[in-house]
Amino acid sequence: MLTKRIIPCLDIKDGRTVKGVNFENIRDAGDPIELGALYAQQGADELVFLDITATNERRKTLSELVTRIARHVNIPFTVGGGIASVEDVQVLLQSGADKISVNTSAFKRPELLNELSLEFGSQCVVLAIDTKFEDGNWYVYLNGGRVKTDRLTLDWAREAVDRGVGEILLTSMNNDGTKQGFALDITAQLSQQLNVPVIASGGAGTMEHFDQVFEVAQADAALAASIFHYNEITIPDLKNYLYDKGVNIRF
Repeated sequence: MLTKRIIPCLDIKDGRTVKGVNFENIRDAGDPIELGALYAQQGADELVFLDITATNERRKTLSELVTRIARHVNIPFTVGGGIASVEDVQVLLQSGADKISVNTSAFKRPELLNELSLEFGSQCVVLAIDTKFEDGNWYVYLNGGRVKTDRLTLDWAREAVDRGVGEILLTSMNNDGTKQGFALDITAQLSQQLNVPVIASGGAGTMEHFDQVFEVAQADAALAASIFHYNEITIPDLKNYLYDKGVNIRF
């Protein structure tokens, strides 16, 4: 049985780690290199770095940051933000990233997923989906949660897996930053219906929330940001708690 993964997420803006609530009210949360090194030391299973305001001109800035982070961490890390081509991915992998995450660019041109998985292997390609529950359904949102689409989340996730994606990073915008718990229903739908790992994101506030997302929603990994950045929960404490609850966790 695969162990469940705990993944701290660093949202990067202008070279700093930031955090918001429901994708708004962004505030500073520290230096990404220091935080990344600390989480690796504390036993995080992976790290995710998302350049939340990435544009092509800033790709160079991000690749330099990736190089600096790679020197300080010894666990797999995923980088996302503004990736739109095989060339973009080459730069980031050469800089030291292990996996890449695509979102808006893949939605606008789904063939990108085929190209990336063919070139780098499925295990390298993570599809990030920002989703929001409204009018009785979970819909896909683009551009950092600013643009609604009429695509249902489960449909898009299925297509992405068919196109070679190796993992889904699912962020519930309704839950993001609220600390009220993960979106268990949509996470469970994806976990049960897809044959790739699903990372749950958005809403972690207590250790119990992690237990729920693993046991009830059957997520393969759980991602969180502010509770780690502001030291509300430490990774060693969380892993001990989950272990005591019978969750299969890596120490």
